[in-house]
Order: sequence, then structure tokens, then C-alpha cells
Amino acid sequence: MERTQFLDRLSPPHIGTLVLITGAGALNMNIILPSLPAIAEYYQVSYTYVQLLISAYLGATAFMQLILGPLSDRYGRRPVMLVSIVVFLAATLLCIFAPNFETLLIARIIQTVIVSGLALSRAVVRDMVSTNEAASMIGYITMGMAMVPMIGPIIGGFLVEIYGWQSSFVVTLVFGIVVLLLVIWDMGETNNAPSESIAAQFRAYPELITSRRFWGYALSAAFTSGTFFTFLGGAPYVSVHILGLSPSELGAYFALTAVGYVLGNFLSGRYATRVGINLMMLAGNFVVALGVIGSIAAFSLGSTHPLAFFGFMLFLGVGNGLTMPSANAGVVSVRPHLAGSASGLGGALMIGGGAGLSVLSGALLGPETGPYPMLYLMLTAAIAGSLMTFYVIYVARKVAMEAA
Repeated sequence: MERTQFLDRLSPPHIGTLVLITGAGALNMNIILPSLPAIAEYYQVSYTYVQLLISAYLGATAFMQLILGPLSDRYGRRPVMLVSIVVFLAATLLCIFAPNFETLLIARIIQTVIVSGLALSRAVVRDMVSTNEAASMIGYITMGMAMVPMIGPIIGGFLVEIYGWQSSFVVTLVFGIVVLLLVIWDMGETNNAPSESIAAQFRAYPELITSRRFWGYALSAAFTSGTFFTFLGGAPYVSVHILGLSPSELGAYFALTAVGYVLGNFLSGRYATRVGINLMMLAGNFVVALGVIGSIAAFSLGSTHPLAFFGFMLFLGVGNGLTMPSANAGVVSVRPHLAGSASGLGGALMIGGGAGLSVLSGALLGPETGPYPMLYLMLTAAIAGSLMTFYVIYVARKVAMEAA
């Protein structure tokens, strides 16, 4: 591993810089959630229409990763990150002063370039360290990043009540400027073997797509994160219509999952190097499945206490925190010279698949169903994630036997 020197633009970025780079996208995604009703009222549009600021953002984020990853493999991580942040800042300014909702929506979609922080930080880590060390380092980075979704909506709710919905974008603008300065001063280039051309980079996609281990890691990440997206899609309905929680109570119980995610990431950072990424992925999916089975059992026994649901979702957070750093490390390690492309494609599969599961989860729930469709969908996703991990282990052993 090359020595990291903080605020040295010629050395790899400090882990704190990577945390803030990654957190910028998470903050931009979450901070506006409490502002949606105010935006609907300001522009006199329906709340359903305003929700495009979230759903369209997720879709564009998935697509953007497919572009930014290969660009970073061709031109380097640093220049792509710098250009992305500058475009993000311009789009954020447009959000603040948008004369109509259509302009706001377009600017919001352009803001998705900030996903470069998430996609490229994984590639940067893989440039710097080995696969198991990458899982450990990604665990610590996402542990720090996970704090942003916990406090982002709280900050956003406070700001919109006092200063109006535009204030949330002002905060993300300031945060983006700080991240830009950090990238300028601290993020040295880590891609020391750029591809020959962008066309060659895209032509190299078949090499990635035909890798069985890549698909094993990518689908394991997609299914595991899908358990969380399924939870996000169905939890509001379960909380309000089955558990009878108020919005403030819902927000408080949601924090249990975030706390679990931080704990899982801490354990990944501490043990991934010595345990190995495959066992960490299996452990994470097992923990998720255990939590879901516990919740199913609690509801089946007639419990209607919020902890019968959210208490077991602490396991969901821990399991995702255990699995995701290792799965992402695997994704970018199968073809190290295509780390950026792999990170982008893997991220697109994860967010795109997760968004689909989120919609499906919400659609399956109804007055007569109880929470069971969502819980069984989560359990299915956890089992599928485990099967993908077993597939990766099988392929690795088969390759080793053929090489022997």
C-alpha cells in the first residue's frame, strides 16, 4: 500500500476524505426527504409528482454509475471526481433558484453525478490495497458514511421549518464545496494504469460481464442490499397501518437499523482482513435471515409491539454492514484493471435492483396481508444473497483445481 499523506495531492486520499466524498451523495439523497411536502406546496404540484425527486434520482444514480466508472478507468479517478463535483455544485445552485418544478427535477437528476463519490471511492480503495484489506477499508468508510443518513433527514426537517426547503440545498452546496477542496488538496491519482481509450474501456465490458465471480459478488451485493430496500419500501406502511406509529415514532425506530449498519461496518473493518470476504458475506446474509425469521415468528405469535418489527431489523442493518463491504471489495477485485467499470456496473445493479424490490414491497402490502409479504420477500433476498456467495466460493475452488 502506498503511503497516504493528508493534504498531499500527490499521495492517495486519506480515509477521512473518502468518508466525506462518499457521504456527499448520501447527504444529497436524504436531506430533502422532509422538504417534499413543502416543495409540493411551493410549486403547486401533487405529492406523487414531487416523489420523482427521489425515484428519478435513484434511477439516474444507477445509470450514472455505468458512465462514471469507465471514465475513471480511462482518465483517472481524480479528474473524473473533480469534474463530477463541479457539475454537482452547478446543479445544486440551479435547484436553489429553480423557477418551476420541471427545472428542479432536471437539476436534481443532474445532481446524481455526485454518485462518483460512492462509485469511485471503492475503485480508489482497490487501487490502494489488496482484496481483503479493501473490504476492511470499505467497511470503515461506509461506517462513517452511514452516519449521514441518520442525521441528514433530521437536519433537513429542522432547516425546512425555519428557513424553507431551499436551505437543504444550501447545506449540500456548502458540503459539496468542502468536498471539492478536499479532493483538490488531498486526493492524488490512484489509477496508475489507465486504459488506452474510452472506446477500449467500453469494449472491455465483455471481459467483466463474462466473469462468473463478478456476477456472484455483484448479485450477492444486489440481493443483500435488496433486503434493505425492501424494508424501506414496506416499513412505512407496516409502521402506520399495522403498528399505529406516528411519524416521529417511525423516525426513531428507523434509527435502530442505521445503528445496526454502523455496527456491521465496524465489524467488517475489524475482521474482514483475517476472516476473508466470502465468509463475511455469508455471515451477513445469515444475520439478515435470522432477523427476518425472528420478526416473522414474533408477528405469528400475535405481537404488535414495534420491537417485534424494528427490533429484529437491527439484524438487517448488522447483516448489510457485514456483507456489503466484502461484496463490493469482491466486485472491484475480480478484474483490478477494470475496477472503476466494475464498481459502476455493480452499483447500478445494486441500486436498480433495490429500487425494484422497494416498489414491489410496497405494492404487495395491503390491509389483509399484514407484514408477511414484505418479510418473506426480504427472507428470499437474503437466501438468494447466500446462494450467490456459495456460487462465488464454488467458482473460486473450481478455478483453483483447474490451475493445479
